[in-house]
Amino acid sequence: MPTEHELFSAVDALLEHVAQDDLPPRAERRRLREAAGLSQAQIAQALDTRREAVGNWERENGNIEPRPPKRAAYARLLEGLAARFPAESPETPAAQESTVQGAIADPPPSAAVDEQAVPAPAPTPVVTPARTHRTRPSSRRPGAERAAAKPPASASVSADPRFEYGPLAVVDVEEGQAFAYCIGGLVLDVPATSLPALVEWTLAEAKLGQPKLSGPGKDADPLIVLTEAACERYGLPTQLSDEERHSGRLPEGHKVVKHLTRAEWQLTKRGFGPWARIYRPALGSERQCVQLCIPSWGALDTRHWLDASYLPPADLARLLGTYATRVMTPRGSTAVTGLELMTALHPPTRASEPDASGKRHSEHNPGSLGKDPVDCAPCEAPDGHPLLAGLPRFHKRGPAEVLAEEAYDWARPLTDDECTKRHLVGIDVNMAFAAGANGTIVGLGAPTHVTNPVFDPKLPGAWLVDLSHVDLSRVKSGKEWVELDSDLLPSPFTPKGERPEGPAWYATPTVAYAAELGYDVAPTEAYVRWDNGRYLDGWYNRLRDAYIATMADLGVTGDLTPEDFLTAMDGYRTNDPQLAIVVSAIKATVKGGIGKLRERPRGEGWKPGQPWRALARPTWRPDIRAAVISKTRINMHRKMLKHAAFTGQYPVAVLSDCAVYAADGPSPLDFLPYREGKPLPGGFRLGVSPGMVKHEGTQSVLWGEGVREEHGPDLNLARFIKDGSIIQTDTGE
Repeated sequence: MPTEHELFSAVDALLEHVAQDDLPPRAERRRLREAAGLSQAQIAQALDTRREAVGNWERENGNIEPRPPKRAAYARLLEGLAARFPAESPETPAAQESTVQGAIADPPPSAAVDEQAVPAPAPTPVVTPARTHRTRPSSRRPGAERAAAKPPASASVSADPRFEYGPLAVVDVEEGQAFAYCIGGLVLDVPATSLPALVEWTLAEAKLGQPKLSGPGKDADPLIVLTEAACERYGLPTQLSDEERHSGRLPEGHKVVKHLTRAEWQLTKRGFGPWARIYRPALGSERQCVQLCIPSWGALDTRHWLDASYLPPADLARLLGTYATRVMTPRGSTAVTGLELMTALHPPTRASEPDASGKRHSEHNPGSLGKDPVDCAPCEAPDGHPLLAGLPRFHKRGPAEVLAEEAYDWARPLTDDECTKRHLVGIDVNMAFAAGANGTIVGLGAPTHVTNPVFDPKLPGAWLVDLSHVDLSRVKSGKEWVELDSDLLPSPFTPKGERPEGPAWYATPTVAYAAELGYDVAPTEAYVRWDNGRYLDGWYNRLRDAYIATMADLGVTGDLTPEDFLTAMDGYRTNDPQLAIVVSAIKATVKGGIGKLRERPRGEGWKPGQPWRALARPTWRPDIRAAVISKTRINMHRKMLKHAAFTGQYPVAVLSDCAVYAADGPSPLDFLPYREGKPLPGGFRLGVSPGMVKHEGTQSVLWGEGVREEHGPDLNLARFIKDGSIIQTDTGE
């Protein structure tokens, strides 16, 4: 006889089986959610589950259902929504029209990456006997769905059939079988049992990659991300040894490297490291190259990718796929990718017009940096550069010898009036360096030395000029002269905010700002670049669009009121932690890409006066970096000056793109001058777009005075305003 416990268990099983009917069909679940204007992330947060789980519950032809106790709560939610948003009768013409349009309409573009919209029903399975890979249904791993057919249109980022399955795949191994997790929830069987075979399969069968971003450019190579289980399968260590980590690669004698060589595959000069490129010489226009990413070797820097390395394969594919679709397929670190994006948008060469015999040749692509590096001006060269080899060993160059355009790091003591305030409020400029790049005219070729030049604000270059006469106590703001307390504002001409004492080298935006403030400028010397253009505009536009689209997915849009914007920004990362990582990576791509323009030596036995590897790149351009940083710092100063002239309020600390003000309340709205919802023209404005500001953090005035007393008067409060912790961290910038 069964025990009482066994009988109760059997009854519970029956009840659970009956409960299956409590949930409406999957298409109706989606309709109810969209009718209520709810996102999958909102429902997931309410039910204490993952957003991917909600997407699986709605997915047509899916087989994943919520389990108790979430099932009951989900059923209650749907029941309540059904009462408020009843379905139209299928008999009505409106309903029929809606059904037909819904069947043929394209899904929103974002559905391909972030699954905010559930894909349409899968089409009839495609049978391709000649291909060595297949897809199969399974749901053993949460968040992944293996479809028995090719993915719906919303799962592909390109109409190009060559890249049908997206830009990348995360390869993992389960129960001895390798699977490639692609974007859109698609998972492919991977038959390859060796690394050379995996490369062959990727190029021949996987349909991975990304179309070129510019007409004369090249398609992005497929990216394969290897999990630890995949590393083991293909004979790679799951972790690098200390020696390998220091060198950044496997030794050339490693068995996998030898195996690749025997199969006639090659590695770049970087060798087999966390971001390995495996290739064969191109056959005509056909490239044969695969990019590998190995997170367990440190490929995804935690400063920018946070905990992405520890995500399940399907989640990692979604995260990296979103980044790849909106920015570009990663080619290395975020800094490397930022630089590669510049080149992808402005390829160095293009095909010429046909010659007399009908042949085309490679020629310089106008608007690009070309295929050959150019020397910088001596004042633009960082210490140790070959151009400075003739200087005495311990010579320290002064302002009249070196161009020192850097971001702000300035702070001052609080005034007596500021000490009576209760709060210190930090505001941070969104994508400040991207905004600084926008519209900036930069040199495309080598510099020309000019003596006693006439300053031209539209001519990029480095100018030796004395700006010590510019007095911030009386400057032009727009068309009017205004009087300010110059002791409470940093100088716009030096990173430390100190007033210059004599001639110094400046980039064009800095000198142009001195003239804008109403003062004459008379350079005595310059290195100008006659060949110039707005090289970074396309770069800015792509990164801006990527940032705004991802923030919109997180609930922060450009049409919010200042109050609603601050509310939306408060905890937006929890709406979708994976997309929040994408935001972090996009911002790091901006800063890292600009920084990479003046990459310094990285060991390799380098000695001062000798060239280093980065100098061989056409994109080693310290002058472009200087122009962007100069523009960014000037943009910041212009806003602070406008604010001071209108309100009488001055910053107490500035660090790069963050400024701190004393205020009576804890919110930026307690000191930013909004009138009927409109910001001060030319001043700080709350919003999501690059160049607008967000709330960085708030601490008490007592906190500020206390940490200055403890750590010294030179402590920059802007560095620690976010959470109040006084720690020195490496931001990777």
